[in-house]
Amino acid sequence: MKKNKKMEYTIVDVRTVDEFRGGNVAGSINIPLQEVVEREAEIMALKQPVLFCCLSGGRSGQATQYFKAKGLDCENGGGWLEVNAKMNG
Repeated sequence: MKKNKKMEYTIVDVRTVDEFRGGNVAGSINIPLQEVVEREAEIMALKQPVLFCCLSGGRSGQATQYFKAKGLDCENGGGWLEVNAKMNG
């Protein structure tokens, strides 16, 4: 995610439901990584660009790679705390 570029993203947090409940970016959507393939149509229909996040960037990186190959306008935002700071800071 570019620091100086102000864009509107749909934020998809790919952590588990329990992790998401423990804290998340306001307005983000929780779709755990293990569900992204079965919920592909839902994700592809989201307002783009999509910014994936997780705890450290690993799982969101996997989701980003998968959906970029499908033609989705998306980026790996990395950890949700970083995304939260950039979006709301």
